[in-house]
Amino acid sequence: MATIIDGKAIAAKIRSEITEEVTRLKAQGVTPGLAVVLVGEDPASKVYVSMKEKACQEAGMFSDEYKLHTETSEADLLALVDRLNNDPRIHGILVQLPLPGHINTEKVLEAISPAKDVDGFHPYNVGRLVVGKPLFQPCTPYGVMVMLREAGVELAGKEVVVVGRSNIVGKPVAFMCLQQNATVTLCHSRTRDLAEKVRSADVLIAAVGKPEMIKGEWVKEGAVVIDVGVNRVGEKKLVGDVEFGAAAERAAAITPVPGGVGPMTITMLLHNTMESAKRSI
Repeated sequence: MATIIDGKAIAAKIRSEITEEVTRLKAQGVTPGLAVVLVGEDPASKVYVSMKEKACQEAGMFSDEYKLHTETSEADLLALVDRLNNDPRIHGILVQLPLPGHINTEKVLEAISPAKDVDGFHPYNVGRLVVGKPLFQPCTPYGVMVMLREAGVELAGKEVVVVGRSNIVGKPVAFMCLQQNATVTLCHSRTRDLAEKVRSADVLIAAVGKPEMIKGEWVKEGAVVIDVGVNRVGEKKLVGDVEFGAAAERAAAITPVPGGVGPMTITMLLHNTMESAKRSI
């Protein structure tokens, strides 16, 4: 039976280190500050924003929240981003996605100063990640890499299979694994014989957003499974992209859903904001 990689415990450890570092920064007269911008009434986004605000407070950071109505114009949102770019109290700017349809998401993300882009989505930061000199690493993939490190998983020379090619998780995590000298296969909806590809993985990272799409029997004996997916099934049940029970029978280590990768995302957001504050000194 697989060892459970406990995201909650790893996140708690990293957060306590962040809190200590924030205390040291405050002693130097700098309080790390994060601005979170929410446009509209998306229920999931509202939950994420309140979680981010609470996490900032617990770490001793300054958090500023901007709740804008759904009809907010693109020009007004860009003006706010510009103001935050020039505000010395703010070290990180996060515009919560998705944005309403009338706003060009790309334009807004590109307007955020790369030096305050703690989500790691600006094309400048994406480019730096690709060439192996990241300024900010996107929070969820960064969390995955920290979990692998904390679980003692050595990636050099390993076969890593990533299922899902999103700009938010799949692509960046593939580049991060390459940096660690893994051999990476990036799979997606057009991949032929996905099961065969998954069977070759020493480390499987699933980030496709389809409930239990990856069957447990596909998992190689002794593999490490990182399940980024969070899918609601029925009223209350949350499941990952991997069939957990059957996969846990074969894997050496696996992340649960919930309580796996989830807690790491906000933790790495705090980490990035703190690093930005350190650079500002």
